[in-house]
Amino acid sequence: MKIRLASKVQMNSIVDGPGLRMVVWTQGCPHHCPQCHNPQTHHPMEGFEADCKDIIQEIQSRGIHRGITFSGGEPFEQAKACIEIAKAAKRIGLNIWIYTGYTFEFLLMKQRKDWLEFLSCGDVLVDGPFQIKQKNLQLAFRGSENQRIIDIRSSLREGKAILWKEYMEKSS
Repeated sequence: MKIRLASKVQMNSIVDGPGLRMVVWTQGCPHHCPQCHNPQTHHPMEGFEADCKDIIQEIQSRGIHRGITFSGGEPFEQAKACIEIAKAAKRIGLNIWIYTGYTFEFLLMKQRKDWLEFLSCGDVLVDGPFQIKQKNLQLAFRGSENQRIIDIRSSLREGKAILWKEYMEKSS
């Protein structure tokens, strides 16, 4: 399966979730948040295509990473490809963070099978669009105060967004 990326997999991030992480930067985003820090990821036909198997092989060759983060762009716009990568990452013990401009409630309401499957692959969801009026550079792992850091497993079990307080209260 192919996935359209904005850049090569970033191997050593410490700002896209806790610990040393790999980041899959998906290409294409329908949200177009004003003053987004990644506007180059918005156009769905820019970036480049990569084979998910090559990304999985790259992920499997690394040993000291704590997790993998899906960001972009909008990862849910390429949910099927992200599922393939996320499942492989889970098999080798990586935790999974997903950044999305959609809210947790919107993802559930749409009842899209691929979105729900990708969501269930994750451990943490950073949701909501970046809003310049709520921009706060002191926040850890998110850019604006409206964005939430959600415990996906607890939230799916409860049927509502359960915040990951440890990360919500953390400053950068």
